[in-house]
Amino acid sequence: MAASTAPASKSGLYADPREDWLAQYTEEIIDPARPIVDPHHHLWDRGGLRYMIEEMAADIASGHNIIATVYVDCRSMYRAHGPEAFRPVGEVEFANGVAAMSRERRLRQGRDLRRHRQPRQSAARRRRARRCWKRRSSPATAASAASGIRRRGMPIPMSPACMPTRPKGLLLDSTFRKGFACLAPLDLSFDAWLFHPQIGELADLARAFPGTKIVLDHCGGPIGIGSYAGRREEIFPVWKASIQEIAKCANVVVKLGGLAMCLLGYDFHLRPKPPSSEEAAAAWRPYIETCIEAFGPDRCMFESNFPPDKGQCSYQVIFNAFKRLAAQYSEAEKTALFSKTATEFYKLKFD
Repeated sequence: MAASTAPASKSGLYADPREDWLAQYTEEIIDPARPIVDPHHHLWDRGGLRYMIEEMAADIASGHNIIATVYVDCRSMYRAHGPEAFRPVGEVEFANGVAAMSRERRLRQGRDLRRHRQPRQSAARRRRARRCWKRRSSPATAASAASGIRRRGMPIPMSPACMPTRPKGLLLDSTFRKGFACLAPLDLSFDAWLFHPQIGELADLARAFPGTKIVLDHCGGPIGIGSYAGRREEIFPVWKASIQEIAKCANVVVKLGGLAMCLLGYDFHLRPKPPSSEEAAAAWRPYIETCIEAFGPDRCMFESNFPPDKGQCSYQVIFNAFKRLAAQYSEAEKTALFSKTATEFYKLKFD
């Protein structure tokens, strides 16, 4: 990814990755043989930042044993023309094309961007879901080769630049829920990217649709910037109570990550050198341990959330930090955290 001269993206949610800055610090890989399924990767080329298959390949080949990674939509490569509701299909087509390329070339040492649906089948399922979906706002888009739908539930007032077009109360909206009802019959899951004050809305949605599998992205998006800056001790128990409440919904799992974005309020990206995995683990421990305690390892999965989290640490460091945080758990629990939960939730199949 191209080096950035600005410390933060236009949204203010994450820092722009800087390869020269990241290169100032490397460390040995902890437990290098452990298989990892990374359930949250983006690909894009926009705003002067490029993170495509070559950049992803370089990151996942940096030492950890990444056996698969899940592409998650990010409003990238939409169709430029045609009905608005079908423009997100362009991202599915793009992702399937990248997957075909990775199978053709194989990533370094045989690692592969795994996709478990054929492109034509994926697009067909994507279109069926699209017909049921609400159109009052930007359309939902497919994640993980059309194994699911991802939707952002923001905004929360923080700054004018932060996702200004997201409708409030979307997850409670009756029309939205009519579309949501289409997911379970199509065997599609739902990725929810929101901020911690909206976790209660997602819990209500999960209770209303117990047969639909839902993943709460990025530890529920605890906020530490904007009007929430400097209020960590006040906000943490509120976030924790919300996590404990939504964990009661058996159809919800959680992704452990997204904590290296600026959103959490840490300033690693502003320091002269990148953080070590010890520093990152210390900062993230309260959030990771709260989620694991509430959901249990079988409903948790460590995620890189790259490239957004790459603004504060390298791929080596982020998974080393996760391995430090997982050290206290049994071998079966570590397997769930690093691969099993993600494999089962996204119905991944390996050649």
